[in-house]
Amino acid sequence: MTTKARATASKVEEPDLFAELDTETPLLTAGVDEAGRGPLAGPVCAAAVILDPERPIEGLADSKKLTAKKREALAPLIKERALAWSVAWASVEEIDELNILRATMLAMRRAVEGLSTEPELVLVDGNRTPEIPFRVEAIVKGDAKVPAISAASILAKTERDRVMTELDAEYPGYGFARHAGYGTAAHVEAILASGVTPAHRKTFEPVKSIVEGRPIESKAAKAKKAATKATKATGATKARGRKPRAEAPRSSTETE
Repeated sequence: MTTKARATASKVEEPDLFAELDTETPLLTAGVDEAGRGPLAGPVCAAAVILDPERPIEGLADSKKLTAKKREALAPLIKERALAWSVAWASVEEIDELNILRATMLAMRRAVEGLSTEPELVLVDGNRTPEIPFRVEAIVKGDAKVPAISAASILAKTERDRVMTELDAEYPGYGFARHAGYGTAAHVEAILASGVTPAHRKTFEPVKSIVEGRPIESKAAKAKKAATKATKATGATKARGRKPRAEAPRSSTETE
């Protein structure tokens, strides 16, 4: 019977250190990544993947550097060829209750616990690790370095995009399918016009201010105000830089 070791977190930042780690990576290594920490709406998603070295997947990369079409093509291949994969969530309510960092760690823990095969090592993208009963290490920019983390990032991103598309149908007019809940100018304008939905994170600004009835400026208004201020500042600078005009000499008749 295998005894599960308590998680110990360490951070691998340099490529040469990662190369050294790679030579010692056990077969059952799970990559873990998340999607949706920054948006104003929707849950945060985490995925865990144990790849099968006998069934390699070409094209794995950081999901943010792949087109939506490429991610959608890779996701079913990952599910088909991986030794094990799992997707898990932390809800909007959990995000507001715990804060986004703790909710993300919770989603990651759930993803690892959902694997059908117990990992010998868990590699997590970023500089923090969830509390799990396995050896775990954080890899800064791991989604661009570790294939298993790249696979996890693709699953997390595609699954969350699917949920945001469903929310777009449930709450039309907010553009969830287009911006995935991120705080774009159009999204903030939609919140100001139509109000806050149950899908919005009430502890994220500017949603929090809107819920509490505090006045906020839209991004468009802020940009216009900043542009006006910059124009006035430029005009004032030019005015200060002008040399005073020389006074024309007076004629002898004027001086007499």
